[in-house]
Amino acid sequence: MSNKTEKELSPEQSRELLAVLKTRFDRNMNRHKGLEWAGVLARLDGDPRKLWSLNEMERTGGEPDVVGRDEQTGEYNFYDCSAETPAERRNLCYDREGLDEREKHGVHPNGNAIEMAASIGIELLTEEQYRELQGLGSFDLKTSSWVKTPPRIRKAGGAIFADRRYDTVFIYHNSAPSFYGHRGFRGLLRV
Repeated sequence: MSNKTEKELSPEQSRELLAVLKTRFDRNMNRHKGLEWAGVLARLDGDPRKLWSLNEMERTGGEPDVVGRDEQTGEYNFYDCSAETPAERRNLCYDREGLDEREKHGVHPNGNAIEMAASIGIELLTEEQYRELQGLGSFDLKTSSWVKTPPRIRKAGGAIFADRRYDTVFIYHNSAPSFYGHRGFRGLLRV
């Protein structure tokens, strides 16, 4: 009998994912200057649930990559680095409250960003993190991504999202129940 949990990869799945992550790490050194794969691998080896979360980020189209390291905690930060918001995480309301409001009217989006992120074990990027990502390349040229919304905005019924148009990062607002086929979310995983 196996001790493998539901949120744990098989050894073969782990090897395959690590190969994909290493290749992406090596091809995009501009995203993590001064960091070495050996350090990232050592952190991943110690936490199979984080590896599972990275696999979910990959499976849903996020193309996760290391974008930095917290000097105080030693944690590496993985962001979704796909050119567009992850394909399997689109057509979502912002949160459960927004989804419930939408479904009261017989409209059924694919879910909501907050709960989907939690189910994967990641967090939505903040506005600051989103801007940091955009400093590493050009992302969301055709799509947009929900970002973590400050409580005062959410309490008023709104939520914020971001994208890049005209070589400029824009932060916008919408009602939390809104959803669009081109809007999803990008996540952060600390390892």
